[in-house]
Amino acid sequence: MSPDRNARTPRQNKDNKDSERVGVRRRNIVPQILDAAEQIFAARGLTGTRVEDIARICDIPKANILYYFGTKEDLYRATLFRVLELWLADADDWLLADKAPLDAIEGYVRAKIGFSASRPDASSLFSQELLSGAQVIRPFLENELRTHVDRRAEIFLGWQRAGLMVAIDPRHFLVLLWSMTQAYADMRVQFQAVLGKAHLARPQYETGVRTVMTMVSPLFPRPSANGTDETPPPRKSRRTAKDPATVAAP
Repeated sequence: MSPDRNARTPRQNKDNKDSERVGVRRRNIVPQILDAAEQIFAARGLTGTRVEDIARICDIPKANILYYFGTKEDLYRATLFRVLELWLADADDWLLADKAPLDAIEGYVRAKIGFSASRPDASSLFSQELLSGAQVIRPFLENELRTHVDRRAEIFLGWQRAGLMVAIDPRHFLVLLWSMTQAYADMRVQFQAVLGKAHLARPQYETGVRTVMTMVSPLFPRPSANGTDETPPPRKSRRTAKDPATVAAP
């Protein structure tokens, strides 16, 4: 009987298992490092952060972090770009041309305030980078983010042409939505102070959603029975247990 040329040798099987273990270890440890980095970079900035501090939170040697990310600056960049990837994904879920405009906007507002509630450090890290001049992410802002905004602007303009949205500048509108929803992370200390709360929780975030929707709802008229446009009244929350955009407390 001739040998099977595709059969693995014991050494090949061992190497394959070792490679699988390395892959599993990387999938487990890299998110842990990025989570800790997000927390520390948001609190101390790039200059004030030491890799040792991140390693201490992860309970791993500093060398392990440098093995996966090379330098502190590389880790900072990777942390930021993970935040940006997650931050932009909500628009792909909600701001779609085939969705009812007001439903799309409410879903998006809920998702953005939900992100501020569950990932305040991520939002703060992004804001700090912008305030420092966006030295790391400026190419991203001028390319990927601009393209992202242009695509959403085309959707808004399509709604406007169909008479489903008041004619306003779509890019300014989107950036202002970001400002209102990110405030629940970036300005949470101020919210806590003026609301007299030690921490923001579900009721405050839900009030935020309703408030933002009360402000933006008049931009989305709906045809009335006689064929004219009518501005919808402020809508009550329609949260359900299955609603993926329901704001959850952190």
